[in-house]
Amino acid sequence: MTEMEPVWVVIPAAGVGARMVADRPKQYLSLAGRTVLEHSVNSFSHHPLVCGIVVAVALEDAYWPELELQSSVPLHCVPGGEDRAHSVLNALNFLAALMQIGAHDPWVLVHDAARPCVRREDIDLLLARLHDDPVGGLLGVPVRDTMKRADDVGLIVRTEPRAGLWHALTPQMFRLQHLQSSLQRALDQGVSVTDESSAIEFAGRVPRLIEGHADNIKITRPEDLALAEFYLQQREVAL
Repeated sequence: MTEMEPVWVVIPAAGVGARMVADRPKQYLSLAGRTVLEHSVNSFSHHPLVCGIVVAVALEDAYWPELELQSSVPLHCVPGGEDRAHSVLNALNFLAALMQIGAHDPWVLVHDAARPCVRREDIDLLLARLHDDPVGGLLGVPVRDTMKRADDVGLIVRTEPRAGLWHALTPQMFRLQHLQSSLQRALDQGVSVTDESSAIEFAGRVPRLIEGHADNIKITRPEDLALAEFYLQQREVAL
């Protein structure tokens, strides 16, 4: 078994989170004594295999400078883009220039700023299962609910078989150069990519799904904050 390499982490954090109906972007909302983004960054900032983190924030972000992040690895900030894919690509371009990559093509983990509850054990599992994979992959959980497809006015068109369906989570783990070129190609061709895996899939590669825990939720609506706080408190109690 080959030894696991150090990895870089990219966290796109330039979104506004309109569905939260809050006075600030959702990544800066308070959660268990810290901001959502601080929890997400701290999930990686002391991991022994993480060699650095790049956070992409909005150009006129007034909240990022106020954070008091404690990290044992270099923490870089780059301008975000008009959507997630552009923010991730900006971070990857920064990393490529920083490292002057050539023969060495590091793994990059891309993680949602609004997923503050990712478990360390799931990060470790992802690294262990994918470190020698030819493509890479992502955390996910199998769909458990009955899935309905609706039309534009909310009428059910059909029930979708849930066998083989997964909820895509983050982190998503791919090689820097391939993810960079795949995202650029998709954007150049006007293809909508909602996560990194879809860009890799568009490039003709097949990522691997690694089952994680369903408590790795994404903060999207106001009620998600209370649920995330519950999950974080339960972990503290377990410790």
